[in-house]
Amino acid sequence: MPHDHHDHDHPHALLPPDPALRVKALETILTDKGLIDPAALDEIIDTYQNKIGPQNGAKVVAKMWSDPEFRAAMLSDPMPLLEEMGFYGRQGEHMVIVENTDDVHNVVVCTLCSCYPWPLLGIPPGWYKSDAYRSRVVREPRKVLQEFGVNIPEETSVRVWDSTAEIRYLVVPKRPAGTEGLDEAALEALVTRDSMVGTGLALEPAQ
Repeated sequence: MPHDHHDHDHPHALLPPDPALRVKALETILTDKGLIDPAALDEIIDTYQNKIGPQNGAKVVAKMWSDPEFRAAMLSDPMPLLEEMGFYGRQGEHMVIVENTDDVHNVVVCTLCSCYPWPLLGIPPGWYKSDAYRSRVVREPRKVLQEFGVNIPEETSVRVWDSTAEIRYLVVPKRPAGTEGLDEAALEALVTRDSMVGTGLALEPAQ
């Protein structure tokens, strides 16, 4: 019997090629089937983009730069302090803090999927979830970092951390020079999302 080529036999045929349109089409299909509530979805996205996001991680980094006792405790056992600050929960149950120094530059990847510390950094960016980043940063981290505009000195080693469902990482970037007199609020403004993944550096005060 000849095969009847109807779109309903091929879910991928229902979806447009553009990623944004594909997401919208999937949302429409799932909504029509009663499997998701668009309002609840919008609320989740708004929460992680505007209420929970890189600003939380920046608060942690700025406090570590300013408070030696807090820094030591975070590097030793961060979870009690993160819970005290309210930066814990789904996708952030088990955190490890790694610190950039003159000797080592840290960068984080999830080689299996897109494990990411949502309570500290919000929703992962598209490039973090891409096959290219996930495979290449392990094999050629310096080259990938250069493509992000980060040139690591030869004498500084690059350490790649593989984030998993069990453990997620936050990179503490090096504190920029000339920031000794800044308070924590001013320091927070220098900490970018990418610098806490390791694909960027903290901003200089002039920036």
